[in-house]
Amino acid sequence: MTVPAAASFDADFPLHLPDPVDAQALEADRLNLCEYYLDRNIREGRGDKVAVRMGGQERTYGEIHGRVRALTAALREHGIREEDRVLIVLPDGFEFVEAWFAVLRAGAVFAMVNPLLKAKDFEYYLEYTKASAVFTHGSVLPEIAEAIRGSRFIRNAYVVGDSAGARAEGFTPFEEAITQGMESSADDGVAPTGPNDLAGWLFTSGSTGEPKACVHVQRDFAYATETYALQVAGYQESDVCLSVPKLFFGYATGTNLMFPFRVGATVVLFEGRATADEILDQIEAHRPTFLTGVPTLFNNILRSDRTETADLSCLRIALSAGEALPQALYESWKSRTGVDILDGIGSAEMFHIYISNRPGEVVPGALGTLVPGYDAQIVDPAGHPVAPGEPGRLRIAGGSTALCYWGDKAKSNGTYQGAWCTTADVFRCDDQGVYWYVGRGDDLLKVSGIWVSPLEIENVLQSHDAVHECCVVGREDDAGLVKAHAIVVCAEGVSGCEQVADALKAHVKERLAPYKYPRSFEWRTEPLPRNDRGKVARKLLS
Repeated sequence: MTVPAAASFDADFPLHLPDPVDAQALEADRLNLCEYYLDRNIREGRGDKVAVRMGGQERTYGEIHGRVRALTAALREHGIREEDRVLIVLPDGFEFVEAWFAVLRAGAVFAMVNPLLKAKDFEYYLEYTKASAVFTHGSVLPEIAEAIRGSRFIRNAYVVGDSAGARAEGFTPFEEAITQGMESSADDGVAPTGPNDLAGWLFTSGSTGEPKACVHVQRDFAYATETYALQVAGYQESDVCLSVPKLFFGYATGTNLMFPFRVGATVVLFEGRATADEILDQIEAHRPTFLTGVPTLFNNILRSDRTETADLSCLRIALSAGEALPQALYESWKSRTGVDILDGIGSAEMFHIYISNRPGEVVPGALGTLVPGYDAQIVDPAGHPVAPGEPGRLRIAGGSTALCYWGDKAKSNGTYQGAWCTTADVFRCDDQGVYWYVGRGDDLLKVSGIWVSPLEIENVLQSHDAVHECCVVGREDDAGLVKAHAIVVCAEGVSGCEQVADALKAHVKERLAPYKYPRSFEWRTEPLPRNDRGKVARKLLS
């Protein structure tokens, strides 16, 4: 493959759809993702096929379709209208799938967040999205109930798994909404949305730690499906798909919901943590052919005592994204399993993966080549393309680019220029058109495939009495995976700083999502270095 010719900075990108794609669906006046992903399986005769498995239970495409229609009717009866935002705060399960499709069927706009967050995070998301409704779980009520009650915009809340708790709060039990919808006549079909109508928000973290939403239209999701999912990853109707990341994460919403449903495959879900033992149990029970992972999990599986005897022969493809995949880790996995890991890079700004390795053509240590339907430039700080082989910021264009960051015009202007999306990622491209990741252009950390703000962790550490000042940076562990590393100056009078490490970890875990706590510490007795503006010189500590 040759390096793509550079396009001018403000040129319109020619969104030519590569074959084979469902061009009719993408170019029609009407496009609703519920029809595109779910209803097509009913039309194509897969109503009796198993769509989703979870534990010992399963639901067919026909069963999910019927429940989605009922839930859509309930949403409409409760006043949810087209383009209303609906916040989904659910663990993986049948109800996540049904809620997601019902939101789209009603013509509303989905936004998805981690159910393991804390009360202050939910307050932020409800205020930021101005959501008209929220789907959540009984296990989340202790953290989210007060924020829902205090919201100025919520019309209704639907709770999975705790009917009594839901009623006590004045919320609607999920199954009660399904029953109500089945008895209703409010489902008047799929909302007549078009390709450029709003569909979903995907969150990306900023350097301040306050996530912003990338606003996407219906066509964005379908475009990435027709290009990456069908022409690179190669999803098939016979596939059984399992994911390490959870469905609230756009990476997994694509690989373990949208893409399998597009071809009528089967999805495997589980609610718990994605430990190596859990994933090996799921592989043993369900024999998946597609495994969506992150490097941390691949490494944990290889280090598991069960790996030598585990039967992984069912796998035909593994996908990796979210953080850099070390070459040595890829080679160890390939040697043990014989299965390619298709490492790739995507973003909330573009919805999904736009540069990827391909089956049988993996370049270890590289991120591969452009996905069909996308174009790229590597540019210097002034926005000019660099010479082949030189590093620079990656600019990407394609048919899945978001409209903007909601509520942040300045940030939108800095990222989106015409058809182009300028990322914070630094790449180089060799003379074969293979892209190599160099690093991140800002200070955000990617831990277990999820962006983490060092400032957010620092603020929590700083609130502990034992900490005078601190700085959080990324450090590679023995496997070459980036983890949060805290450099701490202890408060006066604290002796034996190393002894407070466990207390600091627990302090962070109580206030932030579990994956954000520092895995390692470094103790300083002198003040941290600062720049000429009085800020901690983070780069000197990285």
